[in-house]
Amino acid sequence: MNIIRLEKKEDYNKAYIYKSPIGDLILTTDNSSQYITSLEFTLNDNQNIIEYDEPSVIKKAKKELDNYFSNTLKIFTVPLAIYGTDFQYNVWIETSKIPFGNIITYSDIAKNISDRKGSISRAVGMTEGKNKIAIIIPCHRVVGKNKKLTGYAGGLNKKEYLLKHEGFNIVDYKIMV
Repeated sequence: MNIIRLEKKEDYNKAYIYKSPIGDLILTTDNSSQYITSLEFTLNDNQNIIEYDEPSVIKKAKKELDNYFSNTLKIFTVPLAIYGTDFQYNVWIETSKIPFGNIITYSDIAKNISDRKGSISRAVGMTEGKNKIAIIIPCHRVVGKNKKLTGYAGGLNKKEYLLKHEGFNIVDYKIMV
């Protein structure tokens, strides 16, 4: 997956809707329309929906999402651009490595990105909550230590749907082994 880091936050007001099995998803690009910069569950106040003239990166993202939801795509290749601190960037890069049908805990990500002593799992959780490119940077695959589903920007019902879609058996928001 090609992920670049933006030097400054871009506020691009053009938004494109993707109709998914879990509801409308809102896609945006960088100013050059070469990278996806967000895939979110709600429209921001400053965004305008564009229903025509989609840039090629939006078309590619929609095609890959179609394939993901029809179980024919396991790895996204659409180019992404993210903005965040060094820590956030490292968390999102680590999250992007989680394969389809696999999960990892917040504490596992903390251990993978830091050699600091002490727990930074909460900071990882807060960072996952700020992930602007849901599904493609698969924060839905990050769960609590006890395999319990915890926070998700789109709501736990969407996280549950995505994990079930990837083959997990879930009861009462907990992954059953």
